[in-house]
Amino acid sequence: MKGGDELSKNGTDTLISNEEKRKLIEAIIRKYSDFIFRLAYQNLHNRFDAEDILQEVSVTLVTANAPLNDEEHLKSWLVTVTLNKCRNLKRAKKRREYIPLDECLALEAPKANEIMEELWQLPEKYRNTVYLYYYESFKISEIAEMLGKSPNTVSSWLRRARKALGIIIEQEENGNG
Repeated sequence: MKGGDELSKNGTDTLISNEEKRKLIEAIIRKYSDFIFRLAYQNLHNRFDAEDILQEVSVTLVTANAPLNDEEHLKSWLVTVTLNKCRNLKRAKKRREYIPLDECLALEAPKANEIMEELWQLPEKYRNTVYLYYYESFKISEIAEMLGKSPNTVSSWLRRARKALGIIIEQEENGNG
């Protein structure tokens, strides 16, 4: 075989050529790039950081043993990798002082959905659960698998998040009205 035609194993232990793998990864990135970006953005609140996370997840997709031929496990893998990379970036930013680029340039577009501001006030576990459930339409069982929690825990987080969002919105209405 030629150098570019070597066989490798994908996430399901099926032998595929490097060219097939490259095409498959390109298709996956095209299909899921908006999803990954939105998930990163709702975690980081910064378009530029979300774009960086999208790029990092894409690189990880190429270099790691991702389940390329299993749609359900692939989505879960992408969510897990994206959230982990967001957490890593947050930790790294806490270690150094900086002025966010979007504050300097004032390039951030107005919020398309007002509730996102309230959503960002929730703890991370509630925010991610609400986002995946309402914005990305994942089932509770799917979210539980992605986050490594039981479905009952995810249901509790959703219930608590709804209650907390109701309180936040009520306080804002009373403060603004």
